[in-house]
Amino acid sequence: MMVVWRFYLCPKAQNMRLVGQIPHQHYKISVFNYNAKYIIEVEVGPFKQTYKIPETEVTGMADIERLVDSEFLASITKRFLEMKEDFGKTFRKHIQ
Repeated sequence: MMVVWRFYLCPKAQNMRLVGQIPHQHYKISVFNYNAKYIIEVEVGPFKQTYKIPETEVTGMADIERLVDSEFLASITKRFLEMKEDFGKTFRKHIQ
């Protein structure tokens, strides 16, 4: 089975705007607005986690900052460690 990747330049992608960033000592946390949703992106190294929230569920950046609490960040950290382990396994299996 052959997989064909198609990339399209979506005119709406230009409408995605950065709403703000949430300071963190280890992660880059950016909040975007696009297609009636807030998008929280959490990045570290080569890994990224994305969470989408309908605009109707929050009133803005202050609500989003409250969502990104220490308990949520602990879950994010755990998930990043799992992502690193999973990717390391497949990389060693197929590349090294």
